[in-house]
Amino acid sequence: MPVILSGGAGSRLWPLSTQTRPKQFHALAGDSTMFGQTLQRVAAGQAVRFGAPLIICGLNHLGPVTEELARENVIDATIVLEPKPRNTAPALAVAALVQAERDPEALMLVLPADHVIAYPDRLHQACLDACAAAIEGRIVTFAVTPTSPETGYGYIKSGKALAEGVFAVEAFREKPDLATAEAYLADGHYAWNAGIFFFKASAFLAELSIHAPDVLIAAREALAQSYRESGRIYLDEAAFVKAPSISVDYAVMEPTDCAAVAPVDMGWNDVGSFLTLWDLAEKDQAANVAQGPIALFDAQGCLVRSEEVPVALIGVENIVVIATAQGILVMHKDRAQDVRLAADAFKTKN
Repeated sequence: MPVILSGGAGSRLWPLSTQTRPKQFHALAGDSTMFGQTLQRVAAGQAVRFGAPLIICGLNHLGPVTEELARENVIDATIVLEPKPRNTAPALAVAALVQAERDPEALMLVLPADHVIAYPDRLHQACLDACAAAIEGRIVTFAVTPTSPETGYGYIKSGKALAEGVFAVEAFREKPDLATAEAYLADGHYAWNAGIFFFKASAFLAELSIHAPDVLIAAREALAQSYRESGRIYLDEAAFVKAPSISVDYAVMEPTDCAAVAPVDMGWNDVGSFLTLWDLAEKDQAANVAQGPIALFDAQGCLVRSEEVPVALIGVENIVVIATAQGILVMHKDRAQDVRLAADAFKTKN
């Protein structure tokens, strides 16, 4: 069963991405939204036969999720609605409990809804390669074969081989400085932590009961007291907020002895900044990316995107301009990681 995590506000892409319509509901890398592309990756009839998806999202995203399911003609999805965000461990605890009601031995593939994967067939093959390890009770994470010494990602170090392309996890590493990242790349045993998981429902619940029992107790209670209607599960708020807000990495993956890693070169990108968006897009002869009613004069290396308002740039270089009904952002590309400051500022004022 595919589990699609559709949370977060994508504040590093403000004002394009907002709390009511975060980045997964925008077409940032192709004609389909990132959520739509995620649904397409797990559509039936490919190398791996996926079941109906389970989507976990906040109550305020039910509308966009429903629109995306209709657009992709997905009619048998289950939507789990979180009353409050509690990070990935409680979300996956609920997902595993839902699957355990159906078949506790079934395999679950967990995918964030806001990632780009250029070569989904490679992910599908990795699923096939990791099946035996997952069936044996391993909690497999599909990591990304690094192509550069990135300092913005966590890393996973591979240990002994368990199967073709699947390894025991020797260590998790937090985001490194540049020198450390360069050493990881040269070592050859490190991969980027992409937050994509593969496991049996029963195995994941067993590890939760050992390493994060408070998460499991709250999730079980929230599901038991949930309201269900037409493929939607409305989790009980009072019970769900008792769960600590903790990621699945900290709650399960780091303390467990059952973690495995499958590095995959699948053209992955989390589109975590406007600089990344500029990298992914097609550019004109002056390395500009222009989307919307845009006029450029003697501009170079710029990213300009406007939903409605005409925008003109004259005699500038390496500038990002984003104009939406929610706000206007103007910055140098070197400050792409600081967009969160603007998002937080206007969030506070509102």
